[in-house]
Amino acid sequence: MGLIKIEKIGGLGGFGGPHLKSYGERDVAELLLADRTALNLLFSRRKGKLLKLPNNMQIRDGFNYRISRETEAGIETIVVPESMVPAALIACIKDSIE
Repeated sequence: MGLIKIEKIGGLGGFGGPHLKSYGERDVAELLLADRTALNLLFSRRKGKLLKLPNNMQIRDGFNYRISRETEAGIETIVVPESMVPAALIACIKDSIE
């Protein structure tokens, strides 16, 4: 399936401003079956380019994650709240100052 790219975004006051980036990558083949299944479910729920969540699932000042993967049809991207992201993807994120 390929490489998953994940970026932590949002949070209180935009988290870290323009210089702090939280980003990671993970090969899908390294994920457990349960994590791959959860990830595929997230992408299957998307409408257009971004996953649309009901208002009651959107968390103000909470962290969201932008997750991208490359498919035969091109790059797919979703943005989901932290509570929906498999822990194995969150664990690969590193903070850096740019």
